[in-house]
Amino acid sequence: MIEIENRSGSLAPEAEVLKLLQFAIKQLGLHQECELTLAFIKDDEMEELHQKWMDLPGTTDVMSFPMDELKPNDPEPGILGDIVISPVVARTQAEKAGHSFEHEVKILAAHGLLHLLGYDHQEIAEEKIMFALQEDLVKRAFA
Repeated sequence: MIEIENRSGSLAPEAEVLKLLQFAIKQLGLHQECELTLAFIKDDEMEELHQKWMDLPGTTDVMSFPMDELKPNDPEPGILGDIVISPVVARTQAEKAGHSFEHEVKILAAHGLLHLLGYDHQEIAEEKIMFALQEDLVKRAFA
């Protein structure tokens, strides 16, 4: 079950993000009934979370809060966790990258999901794998 909420005060492509997450869960071999929440939040809330959980100043684009350590082909659904996205930061990043706000949000949603599954980008090799996978998921979900 995927729950998407928008408490950001900004428009966000909720239906497209839902479609992407449903596709990605299936493609990644996760139980179709696993629980996931994605929230679009105000930038000041994101800044508070960034400081509290990462001990970093300022805002950020996406954060993930894993719950159960789910793996592909787990027989039980479990709770993946929560993803939060700042539409304000997403819009700025989209403009800098030269693509749409909607595309940026989809990339961030896929990125957040991959973090819930243990993917990381601390090392360059890890970053290449994670970023290629998130782009591939978005591309194939809307092909």
